[in-house]
Amino acid sequence: MVGAALIDLISYVPRLPRRGETLHGTDFQMGFGGKGANQAVMAARLGADVTLVTRLGRDTFGDGMLESFRSAGIDTAHIGLDESAPSGVAPIAVDPDGHNAIVIVTGANARMTVEDVEAARGAISGADVLVCQLEIPLEVTLAALRIAHEESTLAILNPAPAVPGLPPAAYGWADVFCPNESEAELLLGHAVEPGTELDAARAFRNRGARAVILTLGDRGCVIATAGEERHVPAEPVEAVDTTGAGDAFVGTLAYFLAAGKSPAEAVTRANRVAGISVQRRGTQTSFPSAGELPPDLVA
Repeated sequence: MVGAALIDLISYVPRLPRRGETLHGTDFQMGFGGKGANQAVMAARLGADVTLVTRLGRDTFGDGMLESFRSAGIDTAHIGLDESAPSGVAPIAVDPDGHNAIVIVTGANARMTVEDVEAARGAISGADVLVCQLEIPLEVTLAALRIAHEESTLAILNPAPAVPGLPPAAYGWADVFCPNESEAELLLGHAVEPGTELDAARAFRNRGARAVILTLGDRGCVIATAGEERHVPAEPVEAVDTTGAGDAFVGTLAYFLAAGKSPAEAVTRANRVAGISVQRRGTQTSFPSAGELPPDLVA
């Protein structure tokens, strides 16, 4: 995994504050986040051997995240500690209706360099799957994808948050391109209307992606590869908290592709794990471990 790690600082408030206003909150929760970290933890919970390439600040938050990764069994050899920048944080205010206001300070994540991923070339070469997102500098993500391409490591790009005008190399070096609907709309420059999801997936294949998995929330996802185009539905569940569901999906997808499952089978299992995660609160706290899953799901 090459991506961002940060701390979520969640304040529950009676309403979102106005400019210059101080409010008394009703509750507070701190959790580990960042798409790279989330997807790494999900894969590790399933039993994958995971190496994470990221950068933390040399501060209390960085210490906490580093300990969390080690507790999850993640290889931290390529996690840098930055003396000049704080760990990434996301202060979040949430009102009783679930509306929120979020400030993301990427901190040390924004100081990741191409040299950081070059130093991890051996780990990328030895991996079955590389997973990248777009929360770190784009040139760093592109370098990781390029190295995976050079080393014949299957690469998954989760283009989140989406970047308008994504360079052609981002598609060409992605063996699996995995956006959600809103990301697809931003990248394509138009709405993805019901019934046109496969057309959107084909458009990304035309840009160079070898396989496209377009996630559709509670409607599952569509797959478009050279040999297969289909919709894979999700099982209906009673969602409690959808935070991190996309990361649960991508981390699970990576695990099962590395285990040799076909894209359709990996997607089916990733849908099920994401469905379990939305029935729990939190982000990484909602991710199930292999021992919590039905035997047929992890077999």
